[in-house]
Amino acid sequence: MEPSVFLAVIAAAAMHAGWNAILKIRLDPLVAVVLITAACSAIALPAAIWVGPPPAHVWPWIAASIAIHLVYYLTLTGAYRLADMGFVYPLARGGSPLITTLFSLLLLGEPIDAQGVFGVVVLALGVLAIAWRPKGGGFDGRALLLAAACALSIAIYSLIDGLGARNAGSPHLYSAWLFLLEGPCVLVVALIRLGPAALRPATGFLLPGLFGGAMSLSAYWITIWAMTKAPIGLVAAVRESSVMFAALIAVVVLHEPLRPARLAAAGLIVLGLALIKLH
Repeated sequence: MEPSVFLAVIAAAAMHAGWNAILKIRLDPLVAVVLITAACSAIALPAAIWVGPPPAHVWPWIAASIAIHLVYYLTLTGAYRLADMGFVYPLARGGSPLITTLFSLLLLGEPIDAQGVFGVVVLALGVLAIAWRPKGGGFDGRALLLAAACALSIAIYSLIDGLGARNAGSPHLYSAWLFLLEGPCVLVVALIRLGPAALRPATGFLLPGLFGGAMSLSAYWITIWAMTKAPIGLVAAVRESSVMFAALIAVVVLHEPLRPARLAAAGLIVLGLALIKLH
């Protein structure tokens, strides 16, 4: 990975943690996602008009990505209703490469060296540690299940979008139409699940929603572009450095309790990711 691509993905990781912090504003998390994805669609509209519609063979990739992203948003927001950012975010982001590695071993039969095995073990320990609640008597079962499902969806959509952008021949064309169409789909799902009345409070948070949308779009647009310049797994691994930014935001901005064990667990996740993907 070239240094410019590496630094761009690090910036994307910081922005990704930032827009997840926006989800903790005084709104239902799914309503906050509606705000953010609507902002993404509005920002992407001029770019989509400029680049024109994608060729026919790209539409299935975009449709599949939107479907998996909907699962991602539903599981992420469901977990945020049950637990704080410091619990959910590292578990979801750290679990995704673990799932990808297990799929590679069990389904694809890909070889993994001693360093890779050690990385899986370290990452798994970090995931378990981040999920443990010493004062609450063990795991938060529902939040843990939703965060695990969220991790699975991240692994799937990362692969879809990396391959989809490569098939499109332009990460910018692919990203513009993905963001443009995703917002209305999220809105429809939210209307079905929550009803129109539940969305009305969002009008009081338009500015945070716009800010979160700009960060979300920039973070993932950069990631999709990077996956056309470097191996998908490598980009995904560097992106997960966002767990450290999220831990910092959770304490400094959201004023969540500072738990040294949780910060150490987030560090284990990052170390495990590096061992798995950067060898």
